[in-house]
Amino acid sequence: MNSQSSGQPRSGATARPSRRPRNVPGVVAAAARVAGRAIQRPLPEFMTRDERSVSAWVGIGSNLDDPERQVRRAFVALAELPDTELRVQSPLYRTAPMGPPDQPDYINAVAELDTGLEADALLAQLQAIEKRAGRLRETRWGPRVLDLDLLTYGRECISRPGLKVPHPGIAERNFVLLPLLSVAPDLEIPGLGPVRQLAAGIDREGVVRLE
Repeated sequence: MNSQSSGQPRSGATARPSRRPRNVPGVVAAAARVAGRAIQRPLPEFMTRDERSVSAWVGIGSNLDDPERQVRRAFVALAELPDTELRVQSPLYRTAPMGPPDQPDYINAVAELDTGLEADALLAQLQAIEKRAGRLRETRWGPRVLDLDLLTYGRECISRPGLKVPHPGIAERNFVLLPLLSVAPDLEIPGLGPVRQLAAGIDREGVVRLE
């Protein structure tokens, strides 16, 4: 989780003004049907891409309590966020744990959101999703029910207490770069370069694509 790491905004989140509808019929069901597959949905005809919206990428991981189910449920929860559209979701990957070795393998994926939320408000929403899933912050890099990382927020570089974007360590993490490579190889990570370039020399040992 962005260690400093979640209609109408919940838990006091503030949103940028947006002309887009907050709830699009069927979006949650659609996310549930295709969760775990790479998708790219155009906006419905009655919607326009507000110039104030931002593309944000989120990393998803779980290694407890049926991890595949947790990741699929996270896709659905992301699709329900206020003033936000789920635009892309990657296939699922099984990866070796980065922290203590005496824990189960992870299931990882990434998702792109088109959001009108400010970065801090989006992070708060991600943390709220984690909390509802039963996430407990006990051991650094230890096992967890659900981990949602704010990987990028548009082209912004943010470094302040509680929020760092791009997410620290993104360039060394195969469980982030390989899912990104599968759906957004040309994505530019601010200050680091394109995903394709970053993933070229990444260690792929212990990473298995599930779909």
